[in-house]
Amino acid sequence: MPPAVVLVTGVSRWLGGALAAELARDPGIERVIGVDAVAPGQDLLRELGRTEFVRADIRSPVIGKVVESARVDTVVHMNSLGTPARRASMKELNVIGTMQLLAACQRASTVRRFVLTSTSAVYGASPRDPAVFTEAMQARRTPSAGFARDSLDVEGYVRSFARRRPDVDVAVLRFANLLGPRVESLLTAFFRPPVVPTALGFDARLQVLHEQDALAVLARAATTDVTGTVNVAGDGTVLLSQAVRRLGRVQLPVPAPAMGALGRLSRRLGLSGAVDWSPEQVRFLNFGRVLDTRVLREQFGYQPRFTTEAALADFARTLPPVVRPDAVADVADGLRTAAERLVGGAAAVAGALPGRRSPAPAVPGLRAVHDA
Repeated sequence: MPPAVVLVTGVSRWLGGALAAELARDPGIERVIGVDAVAPGQDLLRELGRTEFVRADIRSPVIGKVVESARVDTVVHMNSLGTPARRASMKELNVIGTMQLLAACQRASTVRRFVLTSTSAVYGASPRDPAVFTEAMQARRTPSAGFARDSLDVEGYVRSFARRRPDVDVAVLRFANLLGPRVESLLTAFFRPPVVPTALGFDARLQVLHEQDALAVLARAATTDVTGTVNVAGDGTVLLSQAVRRLGRVQLPVPAPAMGALGRLSRRLGLSGAVDWSPEQVRFLNFGRVLDTRVLREQFGYQPRFTTEAALADFARTLPPVVRPDAVADVADGLRTAAERLVGGAAAVAGALPGRRSPAPAVPGLRAVHDA
């Protein structure tokens, strides 16, 4: 049975707005209410269809009046920030805003379903990580600050809410890093500049989620009775170096401790696509993170349409390549062949030097005198 009245937070960003528009096209849903502290752009506003936009800050008690007066039965919470340059407002919106929203839902007897858009960043990133993270696992190195810490706190508040309101179905979606032509994220900003800095000596495994799969999962979560925590990511992984090449960017290896400082410097200089990476995000770029998605497929009932490689390819269409990926591969193959020839030539020269004897070829069945 579809919900009657759905409230979606964070509709001024693409994914929140796209979800509200998708739900508004469902004739079985009576009302869709989109909430955000800022108004969506004109293009997004037109796409919202019959969605009723309410300009409200979820940190204020106004959100409680919206939930109660509209008799909301389903809430999809997507209003979270992950920008380290706005740490103070990010913490307030992510944690305090969620607490205010949950308090409103707890008071409203009409609320029957709550969906939280969380992040795989709650698993952290460290050299001691398992090959894949299941929903039952915890971070080997618990995030102590930033967006990942906020997300852990928010998930804790949502679990407490579920205990206080056992009549409410609660679903927590832990998304991998989003990628696609329209979504804006820290990862898309990282890949946009022509030169991409990476930590020297590291090559993280990346697993991403295409924006269209994220939208489909959210729509399904809002309109079904699936509960619990679900990892959401595309199939397969790529190395960070492979991703950089496939997107036609130029990789710039720098010492790992310089990654954060380089991001802050590029941001101060106003360089296009500059990202001020927090320590947790630098660790992600060093070690990566891979999710087990069996619950998504077998219990939630969704198979992502885009693999990690396909999501990268779709995102690549929005980037004018600095270097053609096939040219990078050709150069790499050429350098590898040249290096092999150089090593082989050096070995041949060394064997021909006076006073040096080439080792005798091995003869089956015979042993050297000194081995006897």
